[in-house]
Amino acid sequence: MKRILVPTDFSKTSIIALEVACEIAKKAGADVIALHVVEEATAESFRVTGEVVQRNFEDRLYTFKLLEKAKKQLEKLVHDPKFASIRLDGELRLGNPFHGMNSIIIEQKVDLVVMGTRGVTQIKEMIIGSNTEKVVRHSKVPVLSVHKKPSRVNFKNIVYATSMSKNEEKFSKIVMEAQELYNSKIHLVRINTPGDFQRDRVAKDYMEKFAKKLGLKNYTINVYNDLTEEEGIIYFAESIHADMIAMATHGRTGFAHVLAGSIAEEVVNHAKRPVLTYVIKK
Repeated sequence: MKRILVPTDFSKTSIIALEVACEIAKKAGADVIALHVVEEATAESFRVTGEVVQRNFEDRLYTFKLLEKAKKQLEKLVHDPKFASIRLDGELRLGNPFHGMNSIIIEQKVDLVVMGTRGVTQIKEMIIGSNTEKVVRHSKVPVLSVHKKPSRVNFKNIVYATSMSKNEEKFSKIVMEAQELYNSKIHLVRINTPGDFQRDRVAKDYMEKFAKKLGLKNYTINVYNDLTEEEGIIYFAESIHADMIAMATHGRTGFAHVLAGSIAEEVVNHAKRPVLTYVIKK
């Protein structure tokens, strides 16, 4: 891991995400990029290097003031003494926050995105995490979503919630990299729900074969019963005092997403502990 990206709106939650990212960077020997995007009603974003051209004078003046304020906030953040032990760079962009994140992930070859699950507003449910949900659904790199600052950034117990899909091989390697970094134990879990039930004996046997196929080490096999998969994942993680939840998502979009929703996004929105997600392709 060489580069970690942290989108920030300078809210308390985004600062917590930055603090978590910097702790990970210390452990991994990585650099951190703090990204702030001044939002504009366009589909693209571009690097801010100097003069900004707008359609009219009022728009130009308003955007210029936003950029000046954001530049000062970003400089103050980057030079905060508590981040002095790692390399922290600031990146200021103008445009759409989601597209700005996607662009810099490609440009800077980012290995991990760390995001807060609350923005500057406190409107609940669908609106609060819209950008986080988009990134969770579409990101080409792993995303660590942080709801609140964990008591310790030391992921000793990782819940790996799995559907045991053959497409999870790449994600399992990401989880094992985190395990190696923190000398962790992985708790592989399958959630039994009324609509998708398997006997413990059958499920655990299949999970054991799945774990061996992936080459997992230092792990436990668990079956947990609940009404929904997302509730089961969250409550199981709470029951073992996990430090992090890891799960793959298929990144459904459009009408398929409306119909099926996303278990990963539900867990990200409601879990009290960090959630590591990664989009796998079918």
